[in-house]
Amino acid sequence: QVQLVESGGGLVQPGGSLRLSCTASGISFSFYTMGWYRQAPGKQRELVPAITAGGTTNYADSMKGRFTISRDHANSTVSLQMNSLESEDTAVYYCNANGPRTLGGVRYDYWGQGTQVTVSS
Repeated sequence: QVQLVESGGGLVQPGGSLRLSCTASGISFSFYTMGWYRQAPGKQRELVPAITAGGTTNYADSMKGRFTISRDHANSTVSLQMNSLESEDTAVYYCNANGPRTLGGVRYDYWGQGTQVTVSS
C-alpha cells in the first residue's frame, strides 16, 4: 500500500520558519519526482517546488530564496524548508509523488493527506 506521511505543519508568526517532511512507502522512491503543492481557501492547488530523482529542482518566483526542497533517498523522505513566511503562504500543503511512465502509458501519481500551515500574528 502506498503511503505518503507528512509532518511539520502548524502555526507560525510572519517572518518565521517551518520545516515540512514527507516519508514515502510502497513506491520505488528513487524513481519518483517528488513535489509539494499547496491550496488556500478559495484558490486552486498550486505547485510549490518539485525535485526530480536526479536532484533537479524548481520553484515559483514568489518562493525563490525562501523555500528549499530536498530529498533523502536512503530514508525515502522529501523535506520543505520554509523561511521568511508570509500570511500569503497560509494553506494546506500536500506531498506528491509522480512516477515514470509505464509501458502501458500510465504515470502513477500519489498524494499525502495534507498538513495545515498557518502564518499569523
